Amino acid sequence: MIKNVLNEIGGVGIYGVISVCLFFIVFLGALLLALRHKQPFLKKMSDLPLEDGEPSTNGDSRHE
Repeated sequence: MIKNVLNEIGGVGIYGVISVCLFFIVFLGALLLALRHKQPFLKKMSDLPLEDGEPSTNGDSRHE
């Protein structure tokens, strides 16, 4: 039944092309965003889960 419904809709093939293009645009955007970060920032973020003790209270935290 679903096969017949999709066959009756004209131009349904373009949805697959649009979804693949949208996926690659989002993927490339995320990749460029990740590559744009500086090395010190990446090092700081990678060390966060390993830090012991109290979180820093230098004003960067938004948790109340």
